[in-house]
Amino acid sequence: MKYVILRDDDTNALTPIDCLERLYRPFLDRGLPVNLATIPNVNTKATKSDGNPELFLIGKSSPVPKYMPIGSNQKLVEYLQGNPGYKIVQHGCAHEFVNLKTEFSIDDRPDICRRLDEGMRYLQDAGFEKPTTFVSPYDRLSKASFEEVSRRFKVLSTGWYELRNLPISWIPNYAIKKICKQRHWRANGTTLLTHPGCHLSFQRPYPNILDRIKESIDGQRLTVLVTHWWEYFREPQPDEPFISILHETAAYLATRPDVRVISFNDLTTNQIPLN
Repeated sequence: MKYVILRDDDTNALTPIDCLERLYRPFLDRGLPVNLATIPNVNTKATKSDGNPELFLIGKSSPVPKYMPIGSNQKLVEYLQGNPGYKIVQHGCAHEFVNLKTEFSIDDRPDICRRLDEGMRYLQDAGFEKPTTFVSPYDRLSKASFEEVSRRFKVLSTGWYELRNLPISWIPNYAIKKICKQRHWRANGTTLLTHPGCHLSFQRPYPNILDRIKESIDGQRLTVLVTHWWEYFREPQPDEPFISILHETAAYLATRPDVRVISFNDLTTNQIPLN
């Protein structure tokens, strides 16, 4: 059996419900869980490293406070809670830069702890269950962030792991992972996942996307597919060809008998093989 986790990043208080509904209704109707890496208290003035506004703020149409907790958009919360196929994952805290660093690549342990705990509280205050999985903005974490995340979450989903950023006590497990050529591993009681890059991206050649997804699934036991809802709506008009590819992916996953689409929460039972 092959296992697939679909991870969509950057849902926040400004995300239009219509965007999520348009993208993921084919998944929800087929019983395929969609893991939404949700920004707990989004910085509405967030910028990318080049200084341009983050595209996950495309839902901002009027002056708003600098920070907006997810619970401030009650209609969005009700929509997500009304569709249990959506699984909420904690995505950072505000998704912002701190002293020119991403918010969890910093080395300030007290600030890291504050952001992790505040983010968790904002999600719970909105009525969501306590998150068990963490996704760091831009997939970047410092050594202190790895340690503090592992104290609070059962699963960490990121793109890669750099030896120089890992806690010393994790290095033996990391060495085993490298020697055995494993993609996923465990340390300090936390399941540590990687992903094969963002196949579902407008920056990829559209005719090749589904083939790359199939290759990734065939090449490993557990595959994390990462996408971003705003990529499908980055222009004034929805990117229809790109949306069609996402929906083709839903059909493929639902009809392949040896593939099971799961949530990150399913990994916390330790009954799903990682490699």
